[in-house]
Amino acid sequence: MRELRVAVVGAGPAGIYAADILTRDHPGATVDIIERLPAPYGLVRYGVAPDHPRIKEIIKALHRVLSRDEIRFLGNVDYGTDLKLDDLRRFYDAVIFATGAVADRPLDIPGIDLPGSHGAADFVSWYAGHPDVPRTWPLDAESVAVIGAGNVALDVARMLAKPADEQLTTEIAANVYDGLRANRARDVHVFARRGPAQIKFSPMELRELSHSPDVDVIVHPEGFEIDEAGQQAISGNKGTRLVVDTLLRYLETEPTGADHRIHLHLCQAPVRVIGADRVEGLRTARTELQGDGTARTTADYTDTPVQAVYRAVGYLSTHLPDVPFDHAAGVVPHDAGRVLGLDGVAMPGTYVTGWIKRGPIGLIGHTKSDAAETITSLLADVDGIPRPEMPARSAVVQHLAARGVEVVTWDGWQLLDAHEAALGAASGRDAERIKVVPREDMLRHARR
Repeated sequence: MRELRVAVVGAGPAGIYAADILTRDHPGATVDIIERLPAPYGLVRYGVAPDHPRIKEIIKALHRVLSRDEIRFLGNVDYGTDLKLDDLRRFYDAVIFATGAVADRPLDIPGIDLPGSHGAADFVSWYAGHPDVPRTWPLDAESVAVIGAGNVALDVARMLAKPADEQLTTEIAANVYDGLRANRARDVHVFARRGPAQIKFSPMELRELSHSPDVDVIVHPEGFEIDEAGQQAISGNKGTRLVVDTLLRYLETEPTGADHRIHLHLCQAPVRVIGADRVEGLRTARTELQGDGTARTTADYTDTPVQAVYRAVGYLSTHLPDVPFDHAAGVVPHDAGRVLGLDGVAMPGTYVTGWIKRGPIGLIGHTKSDAAETITSLLADVDGIPRPEMPARSAVVQHLAARGVEVVTWDGWQLLDAHEAALGAASGRDAERIKVVPREDMLRHARR
């Protein structure tokens, strides 16, 4: 097979799976995975709550891929600043964009911009130890509203309600633990627009809400409705049935009087964040299920006093320089992974995979099949990709060094990874590792 040199922009699961599939299906391929952060793994590292240790199994699999000789990790390199599309075309035969979705989707209701109103993605980045977010987070609200009906909403609610000391066995960064220890939240209200059979919670995430002895989970009976579409979903989907069964169990369980409470409100749509100078409450409207899986908003309003609001209504991808972008859908236009230009014609040697391709939906299995589709398209195009005289594989690193970019290689990440494990061993916390947060500290430990 002809030699094929490919750049993958983004070191999350989507990018790593694409590199793995390409190098296995095309033995002549080498891949550089270019990542803006000094650490790999994307939202697996920076988008998952620290008390979800099962995610470590995914990281182990991704680690094995990045350890392969045909794949090279180049961290701390910002596409659009340190390398532009023209640069990538000079060093590589093809480029695959796999930058995911890290921003919060907006929620257009009055008052959403008041102080005390936050995007869930920003909060997740903080408690997951993202190096580019502030080291502190305002946690002075005693009553909090979380808007959303997916697993991110549950993660946010759980992290706000769960006592910080229960995180001491995790990799939680020291500054995050200190912030959560000072958290004043006692009541966390989660609002879902539709009924129990339509919400997008996974059964495991929902059950985890009650794992802390210091947290009561209270399902409010108002809005606990199952329409014809809901009955069909329960009958036809095991996951939906488990979610509804868990909600029913919470509904029928008497609160224990725990210090912290998570309230689940169904068939309630947010219509206004109340407040003058900062958040003072959330107004929701009762919704009526229409029998087809949709819900209609009514004029039956409820005001819930809260001092903070978190919107968890979805992630949104960011427009990449020199790459077409559908701002309404939040994705790169493509045909089976081939990036389409403004004229609708595929851009030569330019591909996309992951959430920036299909939107922020699906689990790891979807990410693998999505990457496979993109690689199939790339390999089908190989004969038509021109092969000009390529510079040496080291040329891109030399180019970055000349621009003053401190590249974190795989060896550098291994040093940082070992340092985090040593912090965990020395902490006395029973934690396997403790995450290093500031970018400058990450770079320092990656260059030792």
